[in-house]
Amino acid sequence: MALFLLFESAAGYGLFEHQQSEEIGDQLEEVQKSIEDFGRFHQMVKLTAFESFTTAEEALENINAVSEGVLAEKLKNFLEHNLPSVKSAKKKKSKFQLGVSEEKLATSIQDDLEIACIRNQKSLELLRGIRLHFPKFLKELKESDLGRAQLGLAHSYSRAKIKFNINRADNHIIQAICLLDQMDKDCNTFSMRCREWYSWHFPELARIVQDNLQYARVVIAVGSRANITEEKQQSIAEAVLDEDKAKEILDASRSSMGTDISDFDMHNIEKFAKRVVCLCEYRQHLHGYLEKKMKDVAPNLSTLVGDQVGARLIAHAGSLVNLAKYPASTVQILGAEKALFRALKTKGNTPKYGLIFHSSFIGRAGARDKGRISRYLANKCSIASRIDSFSEHNTTVYGEKLREQVEERLQFYETGQAPRKNADVMSEAKAKALSQVKIDGEDDESDEEMTKATTPKKDKKKDKKKEKKSKGKDDDESDKKSKKDKKSKKRKREDDDDDEKPKKKKKKE
Repeated sequence: MALFLLFESAAGYGLFEHQQSEEIGDQLEEVQKSIEDFGRFHQMVKLTAFESFTTAEEALENINAVSEGVLAEKLKNFLEHNLPSVKSAKKKKSKFQLGVSEEKLATSIQDDLEIACIRNQKSLELLRGIRLHFPKFLKELKESDLGRAQLGLAHSYSRAKIKFNINRADNHIIQAICLLDQMDKDCNTFSMRCREWYSWHFPELARIVQDNLQYARVVIAVGSRANITEEKQQSIAEAVLDEDKAKEILDASRSSMGTDISDFDMHNIEKFAKRVVCLCEYRQHLHGYLEKKMKDVAPNLSTLVGDQVGARLIAHAGSLVNLAKYPASTVQILGAEKALFRALKTKGNTPKYGLIFHSSFIGRAGARDKGRISRYLANKCSIASRIDSFSEHNTTVYGEKLREQVEERLQFYETGQAPRKNADVMSEAKAKALSQVKIDGEDDESDEEMTKATTPKKDKKKDKKKEKKSKGKDDDESDKKSKKDKKSKKRKREDDDDDEKPKKKKKKE
């Protein structure tokens, strides 16, 4: 059986034919040895057709289709014109196969053109050799030209893949939550270092001021313990936001057990305390930035479980789209993979929750109901992420309704009060969301489009079939009536003719 090879390059499509058909030559080891030598490889593979891309836009369109596994019109015409008897291939009488490197593209070609496509080790090795010696097969194409075409197509392809809506980019959320977690550790470490350093001079301050940011601000405001006077009490009160604590600090400085410290050492401690303050203030600014991004990208998810928990779910999944594709059972244990595999290995109890444990709902539930509420919450998180990922309008209506459902489920576990049905809650949320869209200035056509999108296609097809059948019945009835009218007219004519015949005979007599 003949073997043809489809090669996609930045310059165009190439179709090659495998010449060698001996059993020894078909072995994979023989193919691998002959690939490096172009003289031997040229005897195995022959170029039968090549069609180049005319513009860079056409090349980008075709390569995007290849990567997505879609049969482009240009490739379809190329295969139909250059493969031997594609019509006979459709009738399943062909005696050739087509080697394709992309698995999804092979299935689309096989479904559309009904050509037997293969993707085995031999075909992949032959395509690797074609990629290695491709400029030598085309005398008109230089290696420098092919390199420039590859570079330009790579830039345009990467640019097209990276393009996204800047207002709904979840990559910034992933970076922000990772940085926020790292800064929590850093702020804690630096604050503890500042406490240990300054406690040699003023140990009582660590007991009075518990907050790390306030402690660093007090270190900057106080400085050396010997310089604390009643005049500095106002600045200390501004640092700790409490006048009673400021007075307590002033009293403790007069009877402190700390050692004296030089001005040079105190200058370095104050400088380090300023760094801690700047770091903690930037951490607060970063938290506000994360809240704003979550409202833009995933408003329903952030309304349901909070900004940080929602951002951690997105970061662990890789993107909002990946999180939307996960089932609720995966979302429930997302972040507890080690415990899950350890439980499967030891045949123990699997974990009940992962990252969603940090949600307030899990903490409020009883010990007996934590597993049930985590399963229910994961279900609602999955719904919220899908709404955020695939909806065109930013709204928090669905997140608020889903949060109400979780609250009702908590009450059901505690008091036994039956919650509302999910269909009723979602219908209310849909009506409220549509009203918000109308208020924002959308036309009624958007509502019609949404209703068209929600109606299943099968019902539309059934309606069309019913209309065709009704039209056909009306046409048949009209045809029958016309036929009956014609028959009745013919009978009348025949009767009239019969009546006229005896009259004519009488006249002749």
